[in-house]
Parts: sequence; C-alpha cells; structure tokens
Amino acid sequence: MNPYQLYLVTDENLTLERLKYVVREAVKGGVTMVQIREKHHDVRAFIERASAIKTLLQGSGVPLIINDRVDVALAVDADGVHLGQSDMPARLARQLIGPNKLLGLSIESHQQLASVHDLPIDYIGLSAIFATPTKTDTRHHWGIDGLTSALQTTSLPIVAIGGININNLKDIVATGVHGIALVSAICLADDPRAATEQIKALLQYNHSQRVPA
Repeated sequence: MNPYQLYLVTDENLTLERLKYVVREAVKGGVTMVQIREKHHDVRAFIERASAIKTLLQGSGVPLIINDRVDVALAVDADGVHLGQSDMPARLARQLIGPNKLLGLSIESHQQLASVHDLPIDYIGLSAIFATPTKTDTRHHWGIDGLTSALQTTSLPIVAIGGININNLKDIVATGVHGIALVSAICLADDPRAATEQIKALLQYNHSQRVPA
C-alpha cells in the first residue's frame, strides 16, 4: 500500500475532542497517513494531542507523523517527522530518530528541490501547489506544470499540498504524484468520514483512468 496516497494534515485550531473525532472518522474513510501540525501550541499541549492521536491510530496501520518537532516525535514514539526548511537539519533529525522512522521535508522552491538528493529523507512535501488560506507565508506556487516538473526531477516520493480540493483533484492525480495532503477539505468537513471517502474514491478512480506512460 502507498502510505502517502491520502495524507491528512491536522488543523491546530481544532479542540482535542474535535481533533480525535476528525482523525477517527478520516481513518474510517481511508486516509493513509496522519500528520499532527501544531504551530502555536506549547510543547506540553503538542505532546498531549500527539499522544491522543497515537493511541487512536494504534492497530489501524496508519502512520503518525509529527510536524517540525523531533522532540515531540521522540516523546510519543511517532512513526516519523515532517520538517520545514527552517526546522532542524534533515541529517541531524535522521541521527536522532534513527534509520527506521519516516522523514519528510517540505520543498518550496526549485533550488531546494535540487538539493534533496543527498539528504537522508524518505519523501518530499511539495508546497504549495495552489494558494491556500492555511499557509499564508508561501512565496511560490508550483501549479500543475511545476508539480509535473518536480516529479521528473527527483525519484523520491512526492506529496502535493496546498489548495487541493475536489475541483482540482483530477488534475493533480493525472500528474502521477504519489500522494496528496489535505487539511481543510477533511478537518473542516461536516462529515469527515464522508469527505474522506469521496476524495479516496476520486483518487482511486483517477489513478485507474491514467494511461501508463
């Protein structure tokens, strides 16, 4: 199974109870990976939320990824870490988490993309494909052409993130990208499970319709 196919990134504005509900329902709907993103909570709150989600995911086969914070990932024994460009260097993070955990890195420019080949990472988060209200500091939008070019540039799995929704999903999938990451489309849905099931069905249908190169 491709663990990157439907990658849920959580919304830090959710209460803990809502967060658990969203993740629980999204797993039922078919998400394949969950990243806990907490930009503004203190470390104690981050650990509490991450621990709650780790407990919830036990036995599901869905990996738990921690955004930015290697210390939190180690504290809860998460399945991996996703780093931004201003976070701990990837080499140091790999030394700390060991060889068997997943390590992802956000890539926001062609220059950054060109430098990933020597890094000990497992996948790339290509950000942002389109403009998105959940990430307002993005300087570059890759678009479909940029995503296609990135896929031809690296052999690492790529997860597309930023502004992806039902309306542009078909175009994203048509590039052959390994996975898509979603925040609002699931976290803000009235019925997270139904939203996830709809997205998963579109992913699987569009993958089946792609003509092999």
